[in-house]
Amino acid sequence: MNLKKNEQLKNLIVEHLRRTPIIEAACQKAGISRQTLYRWKAEDPDFAKEVEKAATDGRMLVNDLAESQLIGAVKDRTLPAITYWLKHHHPSYKTKIQIEGSLQMPQEELTPEQEEVVKEALRLAALSSATESEHGAENAKDLQGSAENPNNKESHEKENTNRAKPEKSSPE
Repeated sequence: MNLKKNEQLKNLIVEHLRRTPIIEAACQKAGISRQTLYRWKAEDPDFAKEVEKAATDGRMLVNDLAESQLIGAVKDRTLPAITYWLKHHHPSYKTKIQIEGSLQMPQEELTPEQEEVVKEALRLAALSSATESEHGAENAKDLQGSAENPNNKESHEKENTNRAKPEKSSPE
């Protein structure tokens, strides 16, 4: 197909989608396959945007038509239409779901061994936070010095490594 013919087909597809937002129907109307449409969309981003906008416009048109029909049915006092409208447009008639239940978690006692592990972890955490507080200002100065002098990085890492090492206790 030549370029002018393709442009005409693209315009036909876009116009059809504005009225009926169904890709297959638009392709049939233009006499092309869906694959051709998707290839054109991949090759031409502007056309892809036009197709998406036309399909959105078409869906809005169908929504308007459906809402118009629904309102007509409500005016004709059709109970299912009235019920549908109220459930979807009035908070008092919306479907509500109420969930009730309870959650119970079994309470297990810690073994004496587990209690000791927890106590030791808390003790170490307290020591760690106290050590961080003592060295906080010093570390901040060290970091500032490292930022100002990139050659200081290696010595700074050695200092931090030395500080971070726990003291070894003597064997008993």
